[in-house]
Amino acid sequence: MSAVSRGDQLEPSRFTAKDVVVQFYDCVNDKNLKMINELISDDCCFEDYSFIKPFHGKKEVAHFYEDLTECMGKNVKFIIQSVCQGDNLSVAISWHLEWKGKHIPFTRGCSFYECSKQGDKLLIEHARAIIESPIKPGSLVLATTQHKEQRMATMESLIGLVNRIQRACTVLGDHGGEGMSLWEALPSVAVVGGQSSGKSSVLESVVGRDFLPRGSGIVTRRPLVLQLHKTEQGQAEYGEFLHAPRKRFNDFAAVRKEIQDETDRITGKSKHISNIPIHLSIYSPNVVNLTLIDLPGMTKVATEGQPDSIVEDIDNMVRSYVEKPNCIILAISPANQDIATSDAIKLAREVDPTGERTFGVLTKLDLMDKGTNALDVLEGRSYRLQHPWVGIVNRSQADINKNVDMIAARRREREYFESSPDYGHMANKMGSEYLAKLLSKHLETVIRQRIPSIIALITKTIDELEAELDRLGRPIGGESGAQLYTILEMCRAFDRVFKEHLDGGRPGGDRIYLVFDNQLPAALKKLPFDRHLSLQNVRKVVSEADGYQPHLIAPEQGYRRLIDSSLSFFKGPAEASVDAVHFVLKELVRKSIAETEELKRFPSLQNDISTAAGEALEKFREDSRKTVLRLVEMESSYLTVEFFRKLPLAPEKGSTNSSSAPNMDRYSEDHYRRIGSNVSAYIGMVCDTLRNTIPKAVVYCQVREAKRALLNYFYSQVGRREKKQLSAMLDEDPQLMEKRDGIAKRLALYKSARDEIDSVAWK
Repeated sequence: MSAVSRGDQLEPSRFTAKDVVVQFYDCVNDKNLKMINELISDDCCFEDYSFIKPFHGKKEVAHFYEDLTECMGKNVKFIIQSVCQGDNLSVAISWHLEWKGKHIPFTRGCSFYECSKQGDKLLIEHARAIIESPIKPGSLVLATTQHKEQRMATMESLIGLVNRIQRACTVLGDHGGEGMSLWEALPSVAVVGGQSSGKSSVLESVVGRDFLPRGSGIVTRRPLVLQLHKTEQGQAEYGEFLHAPRKRFNDFAAVRKEIQDETDRITGKSKHISNIPIHLSIYSPNVVNLTLIDLPGMTKVATEGQPDSIVEDIDNMVRSYVEKPNCIILAISPANQDIATSDAIKLAREVDPTGERTFGVLTKLDLMDKGTNALDVLEGRSYRLQHPWVGIVNRSQADINKNVDMIAARRREREYFESSPDYGHMANKMGSEYLAKLLSKHLETVIRQRIPSIIALITKTIDELEAELDRLGRPIGGESGAQLYTILEMCRAFDRVFKEHLDGGRPGGDRIYLVFDNQLPAALKKLPFDRHLSLQNVRKVVSEADGYQPHLIAPEQGYRRLIDSSLSFFKGPAEASVDAVHFVLKELVRKSIAETEELKRFPSLQNDISTAAGEALEKFREDSRKTVLRLVEMESSYLTVEFFRKLPLAPEKGSTNSSSAPNMDRYSEDHYRRIGSNVSAYIGMVCDTLRNTIPKAVVYCQVREAKRALLNYFYSQVGRREKKQLSAMLDEDPQLMEKRDGIAKRLALYKSARDEIDSVAWK
């Protein structure tokens, strides 16, 4: 529904607050960012309860809607269900999102707007949006608080949803990179810290098992995507790797070894790093549903055996994760070092200056100097974050050497905080168990908030991938009939493009006209008639033509020889015109093949069409050459006598004795000049004729035939070919086949992700 149609132009003074809000939604659907800017005030505030903080000011609000409209794509639209206006300038509106007319799950919402009058305009000054929760575990949403088990199942399904999509992304090689990928749209928790910050101990405390490789220097050399799945009490713990499906690791020492071995399979025994992640799923009753990404520990200098670029390489890898807006940063810092020197906090401050995405973890609290504590950090006075700091007490090296049980270590950690005079008042919010629950709950909240934008990204990407597949072409059937049909369709597509070039729909055909309008006249003008019809040459030709016999009335043989020899000069320009048009047609064939989208996937068929078209053009050229030469020879074979009869006769000079005049004329320069002039006039007439007839012959024999029957012979040949030959003609470019396969796999990934989200939505 819309209160103001897009085509109407209302006076600003006639706009109501309801009109402004409805027009605002129309602009969002139309992606009219300029008009959106004009409908919001400079100090506009937008609150969306899917986000931690509101957006203040026109710049922030406009940037939000720019990102939103980009994610919506061309098929996602806001559908207004109802609009109510209050007594003042407030408006309430309910809506949902649709994709190609189909309702998108969990996208119902309501928004409340407050407008203000500025001059003669009504502008949106304040907006609040509330979106429907995607969690629907029971038949009645109000009953969810009475069914904790169902809510936990939904939380598990949401985090499990992200886990499944992440694994599918890794299989297809999508683990971040240029542009917005599905991997980067998924919320994740990245564990960041310097070497010896206690990062590995924190992860093992969260899991409750020793499973990470240990040693000096860089131990984590590939990202480890650690997916924790809570199971029923009493069930056995085990791990599974994505690269080793259907193989359970019940021994966590074997898990540690497999992490090391899989790292070496990609990086070798060197100390290089790789951005290809390892996926490890751990199933245990002692964990919470959570996904963590363990990244290499940051370092300041390269040690022996490490490449010189290792510091920069690690920094770039870690940044590639934490700078993404959907990444939650778990910044690990040791308490026995100054927080100002923490590598993790320094990086978090750069990529998340407001601290909205950062959780601070302080390790080694039990190793601080006596008489000191970390309350300034834990209570947010030294460095404030949007989320609370969590203190951790790791196992000591002696405990690790003695293989102290992690369950016992957790118990000792709880006892440490409960009995500590410094941290006892916050013991319930300290420790690895609390950290795991805090992160799990927050991750589930973020996933719930991001699902609508993930759906929009998936929908937009599916449209783009399907369009790209259509452009590249679908796979060809294996039957000879289907192959022959495809070949003929490709030829027809090429023929259409070729004719468009000739008929003016595409550039190139005008070059044929330039041959006739410029090249041919210029060539005719350069013919050496002045030299050929010079007085000296005319005297020579005429004298030689009669031999010892004097001509009686006029030197007819001399005339004919001069005319024949002059007409022979026209053969050169005539053949040159044929060759020039042939060259243009060949070039247009080449361009047409390159511009025919359907042909790009078939290099062998391109060559076959090029060869067949070239052979046909050669035949047309030969026919055209014979025709234009025949035109010249026709002029030589029968002269236009009437032309000479109309020439004025020159008056006789000297004696009136007619019997002596011929002998005198034979040697008279004036007589030879008159012969040359008459022949020149006749040649000029023939030149005008050929200037008109040569183009007609060339167009008829070459251009017309190229349009009419360029591939006729090829069609007859193809129809007689065997299936094996047809298959060879449709042999595709390997790079294009690889590209299409990659797009098809990505399309399957996104469709699978869409189905996964739908399955979670309706539980």
